[in-house]
Amino acid sequence: MREQMCGILDHIGLVEKAHQPAGSLSHGEKQWLEIGMVIVQDPDLLLIDEPVAGMTDDETENTARLLLSIAQDQTILVIEHDMEFVKQIARKVTVLHEGSVLCEGSVEEVQRNPQVIQIYLGRERHADAAD
Repeated sequence: MREQMCGILDHIGLVEKAHQPAGSLSHGEKQWLEIGMVIVQDPDLLLIDEPVAGMTDDETENTARLLLSIAQDQTILVIEHDMEFVKQIARKVTVLHEGSVLCEGSVEEVQRNPQVIQIYLGRERHADAAD
């Protein structure tokens, strides 16, 4: 078990901080620790909600690398509003609206979808307001 824990700590980039209290870690490091605590349970599916909220740019980049490496062996479902982060990690994007699937596809397809533009970016609503 100790060897497995060291492997997980190395994978999430915290092996050098293994003996520090969790409370002394940065916000991003705490997120990675939480991800590591889930990975050690070997789940079939990781559900991760807004993993980069409040992170620095460097922490966000490291989180993207971490999730991509985990996705090599496990299925991950990430709920995230930061589209720049989503562009780094997503293979497929699903947009929900009022509890239903609005559209699915690549990041580019979703960003070009007229319904997504209208509902989430409000472009058509702004044009109507100008009339």
